[in-house]
Amino acid sequence: MGLLSSVMGFFGFGLGTSIGLVAGYYMFIYFQPSDVKDPIVRPLVEQDSSSLSRLMPEIPLWVKNPDYDRIDWLNKFLETMWPYLDKAICKTVKNIAKPIIAEQIPKYKIDAVEFDTLTLGSLPPTFQGMKVYTTDDKELIMEPCMKWAGNPNITVSVKAFGLKATVQVIDLQVFVVPRITLKPLVPTFPCFAKIFVSLMEKPHVDFGLKLFGADTMAIPGLYRFVQETIRDQVANMYLWPKTLEVPIMDPVKAMKKPVGILHVKVLKALKLKKKDLFGASDPYLKLKLTEDKLPSKKTTVKPSNLNPVWNEEFTFVVKDPESQALELVLYDWEKVGKHDKMGMNVVPLKELTPDESKEFTLEVLKNMDPNDTQNEKSRGQLVVELLYKPFKDDEAPKDVEDENAVQKAPDGTPEGGGLLVVMIHQAEDVEGKHHTNPYVRLLFRGEEKRTKHVKKNRDPRWDEEFQFMLEEPPVNDRIHVEVLSASSRIGLLHPKESLGYVDINLSDVVSNKRINSKYHLIDSKNGRVQIELQWRTSS
Repeated sequence: MGLLSSVMGFFGFGLGTSIGLVAGYYMFIYFQPSDVKDPIVRPLVEQDSSSLSRLMPEIPLWVKNPDYDRIDWLNKFLETMWPYLDKAICKTVKNIAKPIIAEQIPKYKIDAVEFDTLTLGSLPPTFQGMKVYTTDDKELIMEPCMKWAGNPNITVSVKAFGLKATVQVIDLQVFVVPRITLKPLVPTFPCFAKIFVSLMEKPHVDFGLKLFGADTMAIPGLYRFVQETIRDQVANMYLWPKTLEVPIMDPVKAMKKPVGILHVKVLKALKLKKKDLFGASDPYLKLKLTEDKLPSKKTTVKPSNLNPVWNEEFTFVVKDPESQALELVLYDWEKVGKHDKMGMNVVPLKELTPDESKEFTLEVLKNMDPNDTQNEKSRGQLVVELLYKPFKDDEAPKDVEDENAVQKAPDGTPEGGGLLVVMIHQAEDVEGKHHTNPYVRLLFRGEEKRTKHVKKNRDPRWDEEFQFMLEEPPVNDRIHVEVLSASSRIGLLHPKESLGYVDINLSDVVSNKRINSKYHLIDSKNGRVQIELQWRTSS
C-alpha cells in the first residue's frame, strides 16, 4: 500500500502541475484585467520635487543645461568606428602594460601576468552633451559628459609559486565628466602643443570581478569598498584643478620665429680622398640647418679637383641658435647614378659669437658617431667662415625665407596664367621584374620630360625640377608621372619596363599653391614616389 500511495502521489503531482500551467497560460492569453489604465503623461512642470529628482539623472545634459551642446554626430561616429577602435585601444593597452608589468612583478614574487582575453565589447560609450568654453588665452576647453555601460571581457591570468589564478572583469560601467584643454594653440599641425585632462567630479565606476569563476563583488561590503577606493584614487590624481598632461609637441619649437641670419662662406677643401677609380673626384658641398624643412643648398661642382676652392656665400634663417647646427655634407658628383658621399661635419651655432666672423677648419668625417673607428681615417679638411647676425628689436627683415612660401612667377608670365613647377624628389620600394634602373617620365599636355637614370637602386633620389609655362590655371588637368626602368645592356630582351605610375589632379595645386606628398604607384606592389608641385603666379 505504501508503494502504491507513493506512485499515485507522484503521478498526481505531475498531472496537477501540467494542468495548472496550461490553465494559467490560457488565462494569461485570453483574460485581460479590466482595471489596467493607460499611464498619465504630465509635463515636467507638474511633477513634484521627489519625482523630478528621480528623473534628473536620466535627462541628457543638453536638455537640462543650455550650456551643453548636443553631439549625436559623435555618438554615431563612435558606433561605426567602435569595432576598429576596440582592437586599436586593446592593442595599445597591451603595449603600454607589458613593460610596466615586467618591471613591477619581480617586487611581488610573481612569475607572470598575462592578458588571456582583452576586448571592450560591442557597446561604445555615449556622450550626453559637450560644453565648450571661450577664453582670451590661446586654448580650447571642452567638457564632454560620457557614459559607458559596456560589456567588456578582460581576463588576466596571474602565475606565482606554480599556481595560476584567473581574474575576469565584466559589466563595466563608467560615468565621467572630464575637462579637456588643448593649449597652447600654435600655427603648426595639429595646432595644439599639449592636452590637459582633469575630472570635474568623482567618476562613477561599477564592474563585476570574477576570481576562480566566482563573483567576488558579491562579498558583503567589498563592492562598496572597491568602488569608493577607485573613486578616491582617481579623484586624488585628476580631480580639478589637478590635471593629466599629455605632450604633443614642443610649444617653443612650434611657435618659433626667425631670430637671426647665418652667413656662410665656403672657402675651400684640402687633401680630399678620391672616390673615382680613374682620375680625381668632382666634389661639391651640400649645406643645411638642422630642424629646418627647407631643401639643402649646394655649391658648384669642381671637376677633377681634390683641393677645390669655392669662395661661395650662402645665408640661412636661424630660429634657435642654441639647438640648431650647420650640417655640411661633401659629395662626389657622378654623371650617371647616385652621387657618392665623401664625408661630413657639423658646426653647432651655439659655438658662434653674435656679430663676430669665425673661420673653421673641419675634418671630413664618415659620420657623426664619435665611437666609429672609421672616423680616425683622414678624408681631408673643409674650411668655412661663419657669421651669425641676430635680428635687432625682434623685427625680422621682409625678405626672410618662409619654408612654405611659394616663389612668384618670373617676368614674362602670361597674365591670368602661371608657372607649374614639378619637383621629383625620390621614390621608395620600386622594383622591376628584369632590372631596376629607375627614372621618371612626366607627360603633361603632350609634352614629355624625364629625369636622369639611377642604376640598381630600389630607393632612388633625383631632386630634379621641371617647369611648364601655362596661359591659364590647370584646374581641369592631370599630370601623368611614371617610374620606368631602362636596361643598362644593349640588345637585352627587356630594354624598358614600367615600375608604376600615378595621375595627379592639379586642381588642388592651383588652390593650395603648393603640395608636397608621397603617392602610391599604380601597378606597383609597394612603390611610392615623392613629388612637390607648385603653382607660381606673378601676383
